[in-house]
Parts: sequence; C-alpha cells; structure tokens
Amino acid sequence: MTTSPAVADVATKTVALEGTTYAIQELGDDTFTVLVKGVPVGRIVYTFGAANGVPEGDAASEDTLYAIAEAWFGATGTT
Repeated sequence: MTTSPAVADVATKTVALEGTTYAIQELGDDTFTVLVKGVPVGRIVYTFGAANGVPEGDAASEDTLYAIAEAWFGATGTT
C-alpha cells in the first residue's frame, strides 16, 4: 500500500493529504490547530526539534497528524 505524501500550502494555510484538505490555524509559536471543514481534529506542535501530532477525538489518527506536522513545519522552514 502506498500513500501520497502530505503537501503543505503555506499561502493558504492548508495541508492536503489523501484527498482531504486540512486547515492550519496558529495558536502560538510552533503550535497549531488542525481543522477539517472548520472542525478541529487535532493539534500539531514543533518541540525539542521534532514535529508532533496530537489527535482530538477519532477524526484523524496520530499518524495522519504527524504527516501533516512534518509537511507543515518543513514548508515553513521550522525543521
């Protein structure tokens, strides 16, 4: 099984992954909420030199949020 890599678009503050577009909303330095159609599904955080994803509920898995975090922080030059 192959999966497409997450693709970040910093200009529109979105990350596309496997047919879903996730909106990225800044909460603070290196901390963001991830939303799908306006509903929060988790948070991404860059801390101690690593991108991390934390799900809120079961709408997005930890692996999905990790992929989103890697794409977002890579595109913004954080990593």
